[in-house]
Amino acid sequence: MSTQTESSTRRGRSVIYIVSIILLVIFALVALLNFRSARETQQSLAKADQLIAAIESAGGTAPSREQIARVLGDDGGAVCANPNGALSRATFLSQLTNGTTGPGNRPVIANARVAIGELAIIKIYCPDQLAEFQQFIDGLKTYHTGGA
Repeated sequence: MSTQTESSTRRGRSVIYIVSIILLVIFALVALLNFRSARETQQSLAKADQLIAAIESAGGTAPSREQIARVLGDDGGAVCANPNGALSRATFLSQLTNGTTGPGNRPVIANARVAIGELAIIKIYCPDQLAEFQQFIDGLKTYHTGGA
């Protein structure tokens, strides 16, 4: 049995060590970021379950759990960005029209389910904004059909 003598240089070994340490740090950062996103995904799925329960208890049909989690995330997304701001309210009111475009576009007395759905999202994802948005919704003229 014979042993071979070391043929690599000190510089060559140093380069391998440095590259290995850099790769280890990069992998650790990627793992940390994936851990955070996995935790946020669990939070978003839990809130999506709450929203589905609220929609179904109001008599509606909810989208899938994954769709809600993808759109609203764990913080409510665009709905909770500034629900009581003028632009957000204008966007909400623009959905309460007869659906035509141009000069034929008219506001309508909308079904209360639209407002109930928006309130459910705000109640679950950004409850600190709920009281002011509730006052806004209470000022709208809506109608109730089908047990809504």
